[in-house]
Amino acid sequence: MKISELSKRTGVAPRLLRYYEEQGLIAPRRLDNGYREYDSYLLERVVKIRGLLDAGIPTRIIGDMLPCLDQSQEIVVTDPDPELKAVLVREHERMAERILFLQHSHEALTRYLEAMDVADGHPRSLAS
Repeated sequence: MKISELSKRTGVAPRLLRYYEEQGLIAPRRLDNGYREYDSYLLERVVKIRGLLDAGIPTRIIGDMLPCLDQSQEIVVTDPDPELKAVLVREHERMAERILFLQHSHEALTRYLEAMDVADGHPRSLAS
C-alpha cells in the first residue's frame, strides 16, 4: 500500500510515517520508481509505535523494543546494556503508574456517567 493509505488506515500522518522510517522503526519496500510500498504487517506496527510514543517512550527506546512488537519473534538479548536496562526499568515503572492512574480515572468516569444516566431516568451499567 502507498503511504497515503497507511496514513489513512492508521491515523498517522505521512510526515510522521517518514520519520518512523528515518528512525528505523518501519522499513517500507522501494519500488523501481522510488515510491515506498508498505506491507500490511506495518499497519499493526505503526499503531503500536504510536501507542508507545503516546505513552512517552522515546523512539530510540522503541527501536530497541521492536522485537517485542512482533509477537512471533523470540526476544534474544546477547549483550544487555546496563544503562538501557535502567532506562527501561524506569519507563516500565512510569508506565505502570500511568496505567493505574488511567484505570482509576476510567472507573471514576464510569461511575459518573452511570449517575448521570440515573439522573436522566435511564439507569444502565457501563462497567467493563
